Amino acid sequence: MRTFDEYRRITEAALEPMLDSLGAIPDRLKEAMLYSLTAGGKRIRPSLLLGACESASGSLEEALPFACALEMIHTYSLIHDDLPAMDNDDLRRGKPTSHKVFGENIAILAGDALLNGAAELMTRAAVRRNDMLGVRAMEIIMRRAGVTGMIAGQTMDVLSEGELPREDLVRFIHSHKTADLLEAPVEAGLTLAGAAEEQIAAGREYAFHMGLAFQMTDDLLDVTGDAAVMGKNPGMDGNKMTWVAFRGVEDTKKDAADEVRKACEALRKLPWDLTAFAVFAEQLIHREQ
Repeated sequence: MRTFDEYRRITEAALEPMLDSLGAIPDRLKEAMLYSLTAGGKRIRPSLLLGACESASGSLEEALPFACALEMIHTYSLIHDDLPAMDNDDLRRGKPTSHKVFGENIAILAGDALLNGAAELMTRAAVRRNDMLGVRAMEIIMRRAGVTGMIAGQTMDVLSEGELPREDLVRFIHSHKTADLLEAPVEAGLTLAGAAEEQIAAGREYAFHMGLAFQMTDDLLDVTGDAAVMGKNPGMDGNKMTWVAFRGVEDTKKDAADEVRKACEALRKLPWDLTAFAVFAEQLIHREQ
C-alpha cells in the first residue's frame, strides 16, 4: 500500500476540486469553507479510508469522494467545536478560528455547508457506482458522524463539564466523539472494496482502539503540549471529562500504549500488508500535535 503521506497529498489535491464540483457557492461562504478545509492538518481520516480501500483491492478513484467528504465532516465539526458556545477557542491549526475571521454567523453556515456538501458528494458517488456498496459506505460515515456517533459523544462532553470524571462516561465520550470518526473511514473503505464481513470487523477493531489511543494522547497534549507546536491552545479541557482527569498523566500514557497494542493485534487478523496502519498507530503515542 501507499504511505499515509502519499494519501495525504492525494487528499490535499482533491479537496478544492471536490468542493467546486458542488456548483456555485456564494463567495463569502466558499471562502470560509476553504479557509478551514485547506488550513492543513494531518488528513488522517481520508488517508485511513483510501488506505483501507486500496489494501482490499478497491478503487482509489471511486473512494476519493468519500475520503474528501469525511474530511469535510471532520472540518465542520472543528468549526463548530471552536465556537464560543462550545469550546470558545481562537486558534486552530496555527490560524485564527473560523468565527474569529468570518464571524459566528458565517462560521456556523460554513460548518453546515461542509456537512451537507459531504452528503451530496457521497450521494453522487454512490449513484455513479450503481451498487449498494457506495450507499453502505455513506450510511456508515453519516451514522458514525451522527446522533448516535460523534454528535452523541460531543453532547455528553458538553453536558458533563464540571462533573467528577467517571470511567464509563469518559469511555463513552472518547468512543463516540473521537473513535467513531476514525472507525468510519476504515469500515467505509473496506466496504467500498467489497471486503468480507470478518475483515471489516477486524478493521473496526483496529480503528476503535486506535481512536481511543488518539483521544488519550489528545488529552495528554492538552496538559503537556506547546501551542506553537500543536497549532491550538493547550489547557482548554480543564473542566472536561478527559482520560487524564480520570487516570492521571502516567496511567493515561500506559493506557494509550495498551490501546495501540490492541490495535496492532487486530491488524494481524487481516491478510494484507498494513505496515502503514501499524506505523501510524505506533506514532500516535509519540505525536506532539
